[in-house]
Amino acid sequence: MFCPALWHIRSHSSRVSGQGVGRPSLYAVYGDKRAIFLRVLRAYAERKGASAAKALLSPQGLRDSIADFLRYAVESATEKGSARGCLMMCVAPLVNDAEVQRFLQSAVAGGAALVERRFRDGISAGEIPSDFPIAARATQVTDLARGLTMRAQLGTPRKTLLKDAEEAADLVLLPRRTLIMDG
Repeated sequence: MFCPALWHIRSHSSRVSGQGVGRPSLYAVYGDKRAIFLRVLRAYAERKGASAAKALLSPQGLRDSIADFLRYAVESATEKGSARGCLMMCVAPLVNDAEVQRFLQSAVAGGAALVERRFRDGISAGEIPSDFPIAARATQVTDLARGLTMRAQLGTPRKTLLKDAEEAADLVLLPRRTLIMDG
């Protein structure tokens, strides 16, 4: 049902028959369309979230961890054989469903919390000062990841996005005073 090769097919019966599954058996196993979408969204978030967390929390310097997290956003949004973009950032936000919206808000908050955790580890390791604006920069990092994903959906070349991810990692680690003085 969510296979990219079948997205152009409009009818549900055409989609399920394209996968060798009949409508009654699909709904009997997974529920209605809404339930199926939520299951897919949760599984997608779990898989992608675990990989993003692994990139972010790897045992290396803070700058490289942030760069790895942003590169992961680019790489997962530009994988060969997959649709450009991301189900979590490009499709699900368009769904007018309270449960989907709550799930997305929770996922965004969880992502920001992971980045905050990594920044706290950076403070403990002496990589950034203790007055570093953790919450604001964590939100900026996750916003940058979403922006890179959206640009991938628009067709920006992967090489360009990867370069931008590297530069963004440097940008979010600049001290607040540097940003104010240069701004």
